[in-house]
Amino acid sequence: MTEKKAKMTIDKQYKVAEVDPRIYGSFVEHLGRAVYEGIYEPGHPEADKAGFRKDVIKLVKELKVPFIRYPGGNFVSGYNWEDGVGPVEKRPTRLDLAWGTTEPNLIGTNEFMDWAKLVGAEVNMAVNLGTRGIDAARNLVEYCNHPSGSYYSDLRKSHGYKEPHNIKTWCLGNEMDGPWQIGHKTAAEYGRLAAETAKVMKWTDPSIELVACGSSGSAIPTFIDWETTVLDHTYEHVEYISLHSYYGNQENDLSNYLAKSLDMDHFIKTVVAVCDYMKAKKRSKKTIHLSYDEWNVWYHSNEQDKEIERWSKAPHLLEDIYNFEDALLVGCMLITMLKHADRVKIACLAQLVNVIAPIMTDKGGEAWCQTIFYPFMHASIYGRGTVLQSVVSSPKYDSKDFTDVPYLESVSVFNEEAEELTVFAVNRATDSSLDLEADMRSFAGYTVKEHIVLEHDDVKGTNQENRNNVVPHSCGDAHVCDGILKSRLPKLSWNVMRLKKS
Repeated sequence: MTEKKAKMTIDKQYKVAEVDPRIYGSFVEHLGRAVYEGIYEPGHPEADKAGFRKDVIKLVKELKVPFIRYPGGNFVSGYNWEDGVGPVEKRPTRLDLAWGTTEPNLIGTNEFMDWAKLVGAEVNMAVNLGTRGIDAARNLVEYCNHPSGSYYSDLRKSHGYKEPHNIKTWCLGNEMDGPWQIGHKTAAEYGRLAAETAKVMKWTDPSIELVACGSSGSAIPTFIDWETTVLDHTYEHVEYISLHSYYGNQENDLSNYLAKSLDMDHFIKTVVAVCDYMKAKKRSKKTIHLSYDEWNVWYHSNEQDKEIERWSKAPHLLEDIYNFEDALLVGCMLITMLKHADRVKIACLAQLVNVIAPIMTDKGGEAWCQTIFYPFMHASIYGRGTVLQSVVSSPKYDSKDFTDVPYLESVSVFNEEAEELTVFAVNRATDSSLDLEADMRSFAGYTVKEHIVLEHDDVKGTNQENRNNVVPHSCGDAHVCDGILKSRLPKLSWNVMRLKKS
């Protein structure tokens, strides 16, 4: 075992950008048990009067999720929003063609807004540009955001919601580049529809911000051409373009798996380049930012999902059980997005409950935390402030798909008001610890308040049977000596080094 050493320089003057809190967003789709038996289970011992599970609400609050995308996802491309408002007993039951299930419409726009308030989150509402378009989108904006005195605002009031919801961020459809999508379109078809829909939505409420659909992944054949064409149509009408990424370890190659955040980094840089090219082409002063509104690990449930009975209600779909190595990759992905805080302003961990999620529920039973819950929670709580441009020197390795993969993946966030500095770090080394020395002399008087570590002897370890199997501890050895932060990062570990001015 070769000893590994890494060095960093952290200076409070070298800033990337303020972290937009929405980077710690998530996603609830009408899919599987995300809504029914997830956030909503009437009759459960923990259910409130509206049927929302209070144990789930508690865990979502622990994650400090400020922003939640809804109601899809593939689901939204076949969704009639009118089915989910008004008296529940009059709502239709529909076939959801996106996932081959049955949707009872017991939860809709208003109920979800109620739930979002309970967890302290804003809602990122998606409109259907698959089977529908301009008219349905403008009507939904009017229903949600117009105070009163019009047909749809008064309809909302008749449903018991006197005050408007004032939803500020809206998605113009979902993954419209994908052949799997209901109403799949070419880039030109989508770009024209998105531009015209954006115009009338903003005419209805000029205060809203809009997200155009980018590519569903960096491996999609139309990637880059899609972004270029869509932005050619929509540039002056939208504020964001979306990115989606899911990763898996199907090959059971851990070193390669943990390097996949480098693919995410390349994806971000490429989309930024396209956005800035279009800015130059349009001779625009406006900068398009990125909404990474679907990201996670997703591969464990692929085979079991093939056994789901078609048209069932709230089936166990996409219920990945995450292990320790998944938590490490999620940590690397969080660090990657923070490094690009100047352009990534929105990110939604897909999803929040039961469906490829950090939170799981047992029907009638408990709610529990998956391994990925912890790095997300740490980043969300401690990763607020300004991302610093750290200079990192780390030994590297090559894997099956990547070269020059640094063993140390790290980012620093400075909360100047609270006088706190947080260093997030992943040691990708499978065989040894990593000795870290970080020059932080510009932070005179700062000492280590806590060094949180997530580590485990079994990379395949989960929390499914033993809820406390893969959990963090605060026994890390980080300390400051003469302006140098020193620590030995355990092999295969997620680390949160919290420093405060003494």
